[in-house]
Amino acid sequence: MQFSEKRNITRWVIIISSFLIATLILWNTYVFFQIFKEEERNKMELWANAQKSLMNANLDSDIQLPSYIIENNKTIPLILTDKEFKVINTKNIDSLIVKDAAKIKSYFERIKTQNKPIKVNWSGNNYYWLYYGDSPLLNTLKYYPIALVLVAFLFGGVVYNFYRATKIATQNKLWAGMAKETAHQIGTPLSSLMGWLELLKIENIPQSTLQEIEKDVVRLQTITDRFSKIGSEPKLEVVDIISDTKSSFEYLQARSSKQVIFEFKAPNIPVFVAINPVLHSWTIENLVKNAINAMKGKGKLSIEIVEGDKQVYITVIDTGSGIPKHKFKKIFEPGYTSKKRGWGLGLSLTKRIVQEYHKGKIRVVHSELGKGTTMQLVFSKA
Repeated sequence: MQFSEKRNITRWVIIISSFLIATLILWNTYVFFQIFKEEERNKMELWANAQKSLMNANLDSDIQLPSYIIENNKTIPLILTDKEFKVINTKNIDSLIVKDAAKIKSYFERIKTQNKPIKVNWSGNNYYWLYYGDSPLLNTLKYYPIALVLVAFLFGGVVYNFYRATKIATQNKLWAGMAKETAHQIGTPLSSLMGWLELLKIENIPQSTLQEIEKDVVRLQTITDRFSKIGSEPKLEVVDIISDTKSSFEYLQARSSKQVIFEFKAPNIPVFVAINPVLHSWTIENLVKNAINAMKGKGKLSIEIVEGDKQVYITVIDTGSGIPKHKFKKIFEPGYTSKKRGWGLGLSLTKRIVQEYHKGKIRVVHSELGKGTTMQLVFSKA
């Protein structure tokens, strides 16, 4: 418990630290952007004064410095207008834009919003307006915080997925450990039951009764074997999947409510698939039991096996309560259940057996509330 709490504290320290670092970088970028923008404002005011000096110059004036200042601006786009806002000069603007009246008008409207214009007084009541836009470097810097935020979100996503994967891996180890421990605990009384069964065979007990007891003992052995295989790589065998599926189906049929109508359809020839028979029977049992629960012990349940060119399809159809479409994938998540006392592990384990161990597929083909559900398993043929 303490280890889990320490790990959670560490997780939050990392997340909060990452958030603070990203915030600090964003703030410093914003401050730098404002400083750079102020520097460009100063350059444009200097440019305006240089322009004013040139306008008021006479033959004896030294115009070398003003000329140098004006010519030295090679990055900041600007538009000089008269009092009537008519464009009289441009600089650092694409010539294609300058030559097109509609484009220069649109460009002019855009840079108006970027910076406050500078008034250039040059003689009496005569003055010009200097409008300027942001330099390419400033524009690039403007989008840098957005890129940084995206990187921060990406980093946060990576951290979240890492801890989520760690949590899932820990849960998987826990369930695997519980399953193996359950198999170990069942093993002792099961051995004792087998001994008692042998003693009962000596007594004058009807053979049919003994056979049914023996079937249940064998069933317990199968369940123990199933749990012992969780968390380890099972051994696959090439078997007739029709015969194997039918065997599990008939066992469940004999022990289910007589109000459930069972139907089994399959080709009359063997279809061979590489599976683990013990785990496959668990898959069929989970699907059949879920279907019976959905029908509340009354309805029709069908299993249909269809052989394709490279794959075999096992379809389980019931006339139960159905599943909402938005929960077609959610029902396979660990912990999800519609039952009050359920653990939500049946379909999760089934999906793991089918997809991870047998390299197959499981999905909800169709479901309609109040009418039933169709689920399908897909396996590659051997």
